[in-house]
Amino acid sequence: MQAQEKILTYGFALFSLVTSFLFVFYAVNINLSAQASQWLKTFAYVVGGYGLFNIYILSWAWRSRTAWSPKANMVIAACFFGTFTMDTLRDGIANWSSEIGGIVGLAVILLINWYAVSKLVNRDPA
Repeated sequence: MQAQEKILTYGFALFSLVTSFLFVFYAVNINLSAQASQWLKTFAYVVGGYGLFNIYILSWAWRSRTAWSPKANMVIAACFFGTFTMDTLRDGIANWSSEIGGIVGLAVILLINWYAVSKLVNRDPA
């Protein structure tokens, strides 16, 4: 593996790890909040679940390089993205730029997370 490819692989893996921890942090804060609605707390469980599953899959791809890791990441990302999209569009679109921007932003984050897992699985043995 070339030096540039190593930096890219480990950089994406670090980005994936940080975003996953941020998702878990968000979920914990929402669930500990007294003002959060039940709907928001339920959504926070989905966000936290994705974060924890992504951390697990990322660590599994790091250790064992199994072929199912990118597929598992894609499944949980699709479930999370579908839930996020349906929650965003539930009451209609009030502000097109922020709501569509949030959906596109999340899609980019989930795509980078999937790419990080794929790169870890396909890297050369050290």
